[in-house]
Amino acid sequence: MGYPNDILTSRAVVKPGKYMILPPEGLVNNVVPGFENVSMSILSSPKTGAKFVDYVGTFHKDGKNKQGFGGQDDVETFIYVLGGKLKAWADEEEFTLEQGGYLYCPPSVTMYLENLRDGDSRFFLYKQKYTPLEGHTPWVYAGNSNENEEVIYDDMENVHIQDLLPTDIAFDMNFHILTFDPAASHPFVETHYQQHGAYLLSGEGMYNLDNEWIPVKKDDYIFMGTYCLQAAYAVGREKLSYVYSKDCNRDASL
Repeated sequence: MGYPNDILTSRAVVKPGKYMILPPEGLVNNVVPGFENVSMSILSSPKTGAKFVDYVGTFHKDGKNKQGFGGQDDVETFIYVLGGKLKAWADEEEFTLEQGGYLYCPPSVTMYLENLRDGDSRFFLYKQKYTPLEGHTPWVYAGNSNENEEVIYDDMENVHIQDLLPTDIAFDMNFHILTFDPAASHPFVETHYQQHGAYLLSGEGMYNLDNEWIPVKKDDYIFMGTYCLQAAYAVGREKLSYVYSKDCNRDASL
């Protein structure tokens, strides 16, 4: 990257346990065992108050993870392809994941990945300890957001949502894509128990986090902690869209 061209500044905001905004220009590469010829950054983690770990990264030419990701008895994983083309294996099934493609692996199922392009393939990656529910077991699930139905969000025709995973109670989390037309917004400022890790796919917006309005844009990452106030307005000429995780289908533990 070389010498800076100006005074060192950053749009990043880090308030552990509450929220974070991490712009791409401030991220550093982390070595994660098993990933070969892959540049990736650890985003949220338990050290920031998250109960999950998020990553963003790039598979370069011949990039792969043949060692496997996840596979522990209590850890579930998910990958979303931001751009490019990946091959994935899970539980003896093989998947081709292009832009918008995704794969969920339940506990004890290992995810294997390989870049299918001569160029780069970008990804958003997640892992979390699974909260079991007696009599219910989640399963390997793959899809592509470009083929999923968009549903009107909370009776507002200028906001749409996609569920990426089944709404079956066996799943203790889901991934969604929320998309705002220009000038659209949430219907109210939310305050809830669930946490989010969100990666912005397009557009620009103003995001209310803990009652602070902060500008965000494409390729920013946002962590929202438990009970953090949150809402967004889309600004500019493009749709504001982001993919995000949300825990669900479980009671709060004592």
